[in-house]
Amino acid sequence: MSHGLFDTTTLLGAMSLAVVALAVASTVALLIRRFTRRLEPRLTDVTLLRFVTLFAQMIVFLAALVLYAHAIPPLRTLATALLAGASVLSVVAGLAAQDTLGNLIAGFTLVLSGTVREGDTIKLYTPVGLITARVHAISLGFTGLRDGDGNEVLVPNSVIMTSAIIRVAHPPAAAGD
Repeated sequence: MSHGLFDTTTLLGAMSLAVVALAVASTVALLIRRFTRRLEPRLTDVTLLRFVTLFAQMIVFLAALVLYAHAIPPLRTLATALLAGASVLSVVAGLAAQDTLGNLIAGFTLVLSGTVREGDTIKLYTPVGLITARVHAISLGFTGLRDGDGNEVLVPNSVIMTSAIIRVAHPPAAAGD
């Protein structure tokens, strides 16, 4: 039996493979970020691009972890046991974090549907009444608005998705302006 640097049955081989997997995943994530930076100036709304970039990087690291666990024989059985435990844990966490998960899913829906975009001025019914504000940031959990007084209003994405939203039309610029 070989006891080389990448022999997955030895600790040295497993550690070497872990370093290689992390290096490859980090390099791919870096390339994704560089591609995104080059693409951003060509887009008018970069919100979806930012979401896709973060999601793609997460998938790269998750794939590296799964491939690494599959390559190391002792981790295969541990991974199976962890998967069973993770199933139970995910149900418990899902029930405990319903609001947070609802905001996360609403955030994806908000960005993908283009219901509101950064820079839009909207009227939104909130618990404090009707507000008129400009959208300045959309994240996975909350949408940041800036009202006429300069106050920042953070609204959960699930509220945005279940509320009636009025997009304020801007008057066309006069000729010669």
